[in-house]
Amino acid sequence: MEFEGKVLEILPPVSGQSARGTWERQTVVFEQPNKQYGKELAVTFMNKGQEVANLRVGESYIVSFDIESRNYQGRWYTDVRAWRVQPLQAQPQPPVHDMPPFMEEPQGAAGVIDDMPF
Repeated sequence: MEFEGKVLEILPPVSGQSARGTWERQTVVFEQPNKQYGKELAVTFMNKGQEVANLRVGESYIVSFDIESRNYQGRWYTDVRAWRVQPLQAQPQPPVHDMPPFMEEPQGAAGVIDDMPF
C-alpha cells in the first residue's frame, strides 16, 4: 500500500537487542493531504536509519508500507511499517504544441532530395 504525506515530525531512534541481533526503530509522523481535518499517521521504520536521515520536515514523500499486528500478553499492537520512501516529484508540465512536428523531407529514388517543381 502507498500514501502521499508531508513529514511533520521525526522522532529519535530507539534501539535494542533481541535473539536475532541488534535492531533500531524510528517513527516518523506524516500528514496526509487531501484528507478532511488533516489526518496524521505515525509510520515505523525498522533498521532503516539511512532512509530516515534523508527525510526532511515539511517535505512530501510517497511512502510504501505494510500494516502488521502482533499479540503480546493478550493485547494486540498494530504498526504501520514503511519499506520504501520516495520524494514526491512535481508533476511535469505537458509539452506545448505551438507548431506541428517536423517531418522528414521526401527522398528521391537515389536518396537525393527532389525539391524541384514538376
